[in-house]
Amino acid sequence: MGILRTKRFTLQFLKPFLFMLIVLGPTTAPTSAADYTTLVYKGCSQQKLQDGNSDNLKTLLSSLVAESGQKGFAAITAGNAVSGAYQCRGDLSNSDCHSCVSEISNSLGRLCGGGDVAAARVQLSGCYLRYEDVGFKQVSQDQLLYKVCGSRKVVDGGGFEARRDAAFVMVENGLKIGGGLFYTGSYQSLYVLGQCEGNLGSDDCVACVKSAEDVAKAQCGDSISAQVYLYSCYISYSFYPNGVPTIASSSPGGHQHTSRTVAIAVGGVAAFGFLIVCLMCLKSVLKKRSGSKY
Repeated sequence: MGILRTKRFTLQFLKPFLFMLIVLGPTTAPTSAADYTTLVYKGCSQQKLQDGNSDNLKTLLSSLVAESGQKGFAAITAGNAVSGAYQCRGDLSNSDCHSCVSEISNSLGRLCGGGDVAAARVQLSGCYLRYEDVGFKQVSQDQLLYKVCGSRKVVDGGGFEARRDAAFVMVENGLKIGGGLFYTGSYQSLYVLGQCEGNLGSDDCVACVKSAEDVAKAQCGDSISAQVYLYSCYISYSFYPNGVPTIASSSPGGHQHTSRTVAIAVGGVAAFGFLIVCLMCLKSVLKKRSGSKY
């Protein structure tokens, strides 16, 4: 009977800890993130490289791939003939950035019909890479390259556009005040992201992002999600009727912090507490058994 009472007491005492573990379980193991090497779009010139520049292109791509293992952005010119750049998402590690840029470099031949075109730009979900042959026509930093508007429309009784616009302002302020070129955050069921190319200043970055936002407002309307890519920046947003599943905010360094991190910490504390309680109960049972012999 003493052991039975001890078991009942143990279960009653452990209920709060068990509840914490059950609740935190799904949070600490969310669905896997989208593959950062998924192709978003590609742009390949119809013109071919000028004679002798194939080797310069190979040198350029090799240099860009090497740089991507050290930092999230680089712009390089090879042999004063072929210039190019890559940009990784601000929340990618150097190793993931390297993998992403390498994927583009290795896929250029397949994506652009041989890889000897005069200019190309390939955007993956985690990075992009572009290059241009000498003398190739340049475009403005706010030139629209690609956009996709979600097919689903928001039906929440109105007010979505006001929330979306407020979220856009949050991105602008985050980019300007934070001093970085990458920002993610959530605002009233909207998850938003903005990023600029690494050679832009803060004011030019905000101006570019505003242009992308204007495109989203004009062409995507009340779509539940949108991605707008300009030459030097891009934005995206997604609306979650039941709330953003992973709360994200941005720090000046461009790092992303999520509720998953908090959940892991709290879950660890709960698990540790659970272990301590089990040891205490085991000690109590052994003590009582020992005492019953005398």
